[in-house]
Amino acid sequence: MAEITAAMVKALREKTNQPMMECKKALTEAAGDEDKAVDILRKKGLMGLAKRADRATREGLVGSYIHHNAKVGAMVELNCETDFVARNEAFKQLVADLAVHVCATAPLAGSIEDLDSEMLDKERQMLAEQIENKPPEILEKIVEGRMGKFYEEHVLLEQVFVKDDKKKIKDLLNELSSKTGEKITLGRFSRFAVGG
Repeated sequence: MAEITAAMVKALREKTNQPMMECKKALTEAAGDEDKAVDILRKKGLMGLAKRADRATREGLVGSYIHHNAKVGAMVELNCETDFVARNEAFKQLVADLAVHVCATAPLAGSIEDLDSEMLDKERQMLAEQIENKPPEILEKIVEGRMGKFYEEHVLLEQVFVKDDKKKIKDLLNELSSKTGEKITLGRFSRFAVGG
């Protein structure tokens, strides 16, 4: 088995922002392989998210952004469990980034559950009418696939982040939750545009 050095632990900690002992355990479990250790830490982080699912998020921040032309702006509420995390620089940066993102993308809702069911029914019906000569079971799969695209365009948590096209907004919240050890949730948001 490979010797786990302090330099290896430090490098993994800098890469993942996880506690030193967790990094050492992950490296030991991965026999010194940094990539495997990252995967181990990610899995533990996702398990931690599930454990935090029922926790209350009563702290947080409101972030705002006004575009340079002063014709469009946004406000976003991001919640966490403690004011300690709310004062964290990574948390503050995410709130600011979300305000910029909302300003740029104009989402209709924060989550899929927040969308109006009547609007979703109309969208499904319109998509079904665009598809011809397909059996009902295939038609349903095609419509649901296209609804996924609709969600990515109009639901904040499902949108691809404007500053990193490899991550969705929900991924950013999950990553910060893993780093801080607290549940992070999207609160309210609003976008304002002159004349709109």
